[in-house]
Amino acid sequence: MKRVYDFLKSAGTYYLATTEGDSPRVRPFGTVNIFEDRLYIQTGKVKAVSKQLAANPKAEICAFKDGKWLRVACELIEDDRIEAKKSMLDAYPSLRAMYDENDGNTEVFYCKNATAVFSSFTEAPVTVKF
Repeated sequence: MKRVYDFLKSAGTYYLATTEGDSPRVRPFGTVNIFEDRLYIQTGKVKAVSKQLAANPKAEICAFKDGKWLRVACELIEDDRIEAKKSMLDAYPSLRAMYDENDGNTEVFYCKNATAVFSSFTEAPVTVKF
């Protein structure tokens, strides 16, 4: 899992895919954190992505950097604990201009049943499960 975190963190931007009904939805994200040995992402409850994950927690994350890419298929499970939200916001202090762990909007999700595949055009794929 640490390898996945390191890749996403170094890429800076990754793309999160969800579904809305029978339509795919993809958008850029940048938050990633490890809290209590789980990989987390963050969003706001007012955003469409929050509603999409509530309806169907299956998601995929994709990132690309230096000729290599990562795909993570997982379920994203909401963690409503203040401690989990605070950990994320402490890792990204610039987000505090928009979010607070007590605002009723900040939402964090952890990856469950994750399968991560590291790929490139020159190396064999490497799969990590967590």
